[in-house]
Amino acid sequence: MQGLWLEENQLQLRTDIPIPEPAPGETLVRVLCAGICNTDLELKRGYYPYTGIPGHEFVGIVEQGPEHLINQRVVGEINAVCGKCRFCRSGQPTHCENRTVLGIVNRNGAFAQYLCLPTQNLHPVPENIPTEVATFTEPLAAALEIQQQVQLSPDNRVLVVGDGKLGILVAQTIALTGCDLLVVGRHRDKLAHLEARGIKTGFADTVSDRAFDISVECTGNSEGFALARRALRPRGILVLKSTYAGKLSLDASSLVVDEITLIGSRCGPFLPALELLAQGKVDVKSLIHARYPLADGLAAFERAQTKGVLKVLLEIGV
Repeated sequence: MQGLWLEENQLQLRTDIPIPEPAPGETLVRVLCAGICNTDLELKRGYYPYTGIPGHEFVGIVEQGPEHLINQRVVGEINAVCGKCRFCRSGQPTHCENRTVLGIVNRNGAFAQYLCLPTQNLHPVPENIPTEVATFTEPLAAALEIQQQVQLSPDNRVLVVGDGKLGILVAQTIALTGCDLLVVGRHRDKLAHLEARGIKTGFADTVSDRAFDISVECTGNSEGFALARRALRPRGILVLKSTYAGKLSLDASSLVVDEITLIGSRCGPFLPALELLAQGKVDVKSLIHARYPLADGLAAFERAQTKGVLKVLLEIGV
């Protein structure tokens, strides 16, 4: 089959990759569409040593698996877990000690014609969700994870730092709670996506120090972290939603003195994400800046790395 192969930080298009054979309990999925995200770009830059097919945001058609899923469009949770370790037994499978992660850790991903995942990871896509929209299920679920970790109410003042793909999704999901929300970024055209939905936006100079109950950092850089931190009142909550390619310097003493709660946040719930997409409560279509066939996957990666570009999709089996 055809697919993008990453090895020693070099990405190549291959046509000789064997179609995967699903292990017991797994399902073979023909990929229709896959999205390039910042994690994929960071893997290419060497953020994590990975060899294989990258990609983890996808929609596909089940070709081999349980009868009730055959020929169904599905999306898939990316952590394939053992079900036996202490984290799996305690209901925290995304931290499974023996997990593989689609396109990230020891499991070939979605930038190919086929992939395999445990059947329990798959979720049928409602008929009213277009395939390109459903491709956003995984990052939207990641955005919703914040509300699994932090209780948000209309009384909260919340700051989201970052106007990239993830920041825009995080902001839209948080806005649904009715809280007092401000989103700051560096790009007026990106912030306009949120302004069109009635969400208050601004640049860094609009942020008052020690004025927010909760900050969500979506930039993955030190400047974003510093802004999110100084915006918090004592006993505020700082949610880190982005991975950091390098080391992060911080004033640990201020975290202690102000009794700041620091929360890391990554994978989230798929069913609520699909429900929001089906109900049209979040806008993702306007985030799509380009579509490429898999054969032009290298060009797609170049486009995805271009400043100002939001989501780039690979149309694989459409």
